[in-house]
Amino acid sequence: MANVSFDVTDKDILYEDNHLIAVNKRAGDIVQVDDTGDEPLDEKVKKYIAKKYNKPNGAFLGVVHRLDRPVSGVILFAKTSKALERMNELFKTRQTRKIYYAVVRNCPNPPDGNLVHWLVKNPKKNVTTAHDHEVKGSLRSELNYRMVGELNGYYLIQVNPITGRPHQIRVQMASLNSPIVGDNKYGYPRGSLRKSICLHARRLQFIHPVKNEPVDIKAPLPKDGFWEKFAHLIQDKDDDAVKGE
Repeated sequence: MANVSFDVTDKDILYEDNHLIAVNKRAGDIVQVDDTGDEPLDEKVKKYIAKKYNKPNGAFLGVVHRLDRPVSGVILFAKTSKALERMNELFKTRQTRKIYYAVVRNCPNPPDGNLVHWLVKNPKKNVTTAHDHEVKGSLRSELNYRMVGELNGYYLIQVNPITGRPHQIRVQMASLNSPIVGDNKYGYPRGSLRKSICLHARRLQFIHPVKNEPVDIKAPLPKDGFWEKFAHLIQDKDDDAVKGE
């Protein structure tokens, strides 16, 4: 199935000010250019800014973090070099809070917990391997997870990554024998025709690097006929988070 490319429009923008812009990434979009030759999301956002603010010479845009191609949800870019430098530092020092939702068929055992692995990525195969102990070339990776609900044999998992490694959530969930639905790279029996997996970056929270005020960015769920079934469970967890759970 060919990948369909869409321009970024106002409805894709989750947050914007003079320093930052956040987009609700579609599953299937690449964040930065790769060897596929497909137009990356950062270029689409540059075009959006240039058109919106009438910048014939183009716009500056810095990539703050990344999401895997088959993942949807919040992704943040910097509109100035100062904001980019400061946001990079916030991510590096783990002063951001990231909330993801994943759907799996096998309920994790235990249903909630903390996972620590040492991950090694094979760039040629674009596959990450999880180890229970440190090995040469590995990066320590940590996340918290909890099962928040079940629906028709599918389990909704909330994931809070503490580190940000390539394919981290995907390979760490697979280590529990709970591969993410559609993620045949990490053990789910079949892939998705939409080139997507059931992993959504729901929320990103941090203190604004210039304004010094709290920022809480939330991405609506994909409208694909599947995620909508879990909307009430996710809304309940959003409400709990607002109450300070």
